[in-house]
Amino acid sequence: MAVDAKICGITDPQAMEAAVRHGAALIGLVFFPPSPRAVSVDEAAMLAGRVPERVLRVGLFVDPDDELIDQVLARVPLDAIQLHGEEPADRCAGLKARTGREVHKAIKVRDAEDLATADRYAKVCDRLLFDAKPPADATRPGGNAETFDWTVLEGRSWPVPWLLAGGLTPDNVKSAIRMTGCPGVDASSGLESAPGKKDPAKIAAFLNAVKSA
Repeated sequence: MAVDAKICGITDPQAMEAAVRHGAALIGLVFFPPSPRAVSVDEAAMLAGRVPERVLRVGLFVDPDDELIDQVLARVPLDAIQLHGEEPADRCAGLKARTGREVHKAIKVRDAEDLATADRYAKVCDRLLFDAKPPADATRPGGNAETFDWTVLEGRSWPVPWLLAGGLTPDNVKSAIRMTGCPGVDASSGLESAPGKKDPAKIAAFLNAVKSA
């Protein structure tokens, strides 16, 4: 079974071209200013315009208000909204109904107990994303190059597609897929030459590793 791959935190046309050309199923644009991967609405509109319809365009938000969502959707052709903060399940359901877009929810994981909320979100979201819990001193909820104990996901399944995230690189993604049986993977910081600067060669290597897993 093919594994979907998402390249998140794209900030320039070269990285977007590499992601599309080498087979990403999803791309992510970050709308969270503290992140080095954040893009403006104008930048996001330009980048999203380079994405063919076969690739899902995902906007990453952290506890957004309706005003921000509306501002972005008015200009950027997003297919999905990824919520990476503390949004409750009813907020996810409300955004899905209000915008007509897919809603993806990030679940922050350190150990098996952290998976308890996944069932609740799976009832209202289109996709789940399991990411490492950020360090105590982190300034952002994801993109911290942190992994977690992947064995907690062995044998687990949910009624919606899900992605494994957190510290994935071209070197470890095959092991991650084989250990967890995940139907999708999401990479960001592990594909960069500097914070916020994706390396097209690393994107290509990651996507080729996913295909060969």
